[in-house]
Amino acid sequence: MNSTHLVEPVESRKFARFSLQYKQMEEKPEGEDQWVPRFAGHQSLQEREESFLARDQKINCGFVKGPQGYPSTGFDLAEDDVNYISRCHIAVISCIFGNSDRLRTPAGKMVTRSSRKNVCFVMFVDEATMQTLYSEGQTPDGGFIGLWKIVVVKNLPYTDMRRVGKIPKLLPHRLFPFARYSIWLDSKLRLQRDPLQLLDYFLWRKGHEYAISNHYDRHCVWEEVAQNKKLNKYNHTVIDEQFDFYQADGLKRFDASDPNKLLPSNVPEGSFIVRAHTPMSNLFSCLWFNEVERFTPRDQLSFAYTYQKLRRTNPDKPFYLNMFKDCERRAVAKLFRHRSDEKRNVQQRATL
Repeated sequence: MNSTHLVEPVESRKFARFSLQYKQMEEKPEGEDQWVPRFAGHQSLQEREESFLARDQKINCGFVKGPQGYPSTGFDLAEDDVNYISRCHIAVISCIFGNSDRLRTPAGKMVTRSSRKNVCFVMFVDEATMQTLYSEGQTPDGGFIGLWKIVVVKNLPYTDMRRVGKIPKLLPHRLFPFARYSIWLDSKLRLQRDPLQLLDYFLWRKGHEYAISNHYDRHCVWEEVAQNKKLNKYNHTVIDEQFDFYQADGLKRFDASDPNKLLPSNVPEGSFIVRAHTPMSNLFSCLWFNEVERFTPRDQLSFAYTYQKLRRTNPDKPFYLNMFKDCERRAVAKLFRHRSDEKRNVQQRATL
């Protein structure tokens, strides 16, 4: 469809309505001299349990500051950049931290005039990645490289770059407080379609508020856990602690033949996410981020548990999730290799 004729639908009354607020600051507990403020705050297990209720509430959702006199908890942006992203109503978002990928500019000829006018394309980078872009001759022009508005993040809240990358991936509604929609794509992807067409196809046509593809190969968290350990993606003990916790709280093996299964797959691909910033969508994003922060940054391990617990806790409040086929993701975004994989390929060819 020609996206110049696409019109955002009137906000659907079927979406759950409640007021979601976020903890901005926490006080130092008395008698804890070693206490330090954390970006995600210090959420107790009781607070975690209550946060799954889709009701008027204030929850931990990143960007938690310490009391006066304590340093920033991280993810600091320049004032000009904060002003820019606060004006975005539709955002296409990606990030490169730790110089992990090359900058992939969206396919310009596929982006319509309407999207160029109404959509913000924001790439979050750290200072090391910015230096590499300069060294490769990619100098921002008025803050832009191609369609991307380059936003430099200082004072990263985690040493693990994968965990830092979960902030723009899982918390776009916190970074873009006035955005109605966002499209996330990993930095290894290049967008090949018009953003307004994607909103229409994945959300508007059937009244969804969140869209993510299922995994192209694995559909059960048990398989995903085994693969993460096989490839040493993260500390095995921490993976086991997370997995045991989820099983104790009701996570079951995926059964494709079960007519009552909540998801077509319990493992998402996760590199491409389309969201309406509705209360239920924002709550799910906060809950998913808190699981990634509490356990491992391997977000595919916590997706199904978070979704199923949210649904189980709120049987009267639907969450309109579109878990689409991975071939649809491949049709809208081209996959490239990480920088480390490029180097490994070059080295392997050199030894042949």
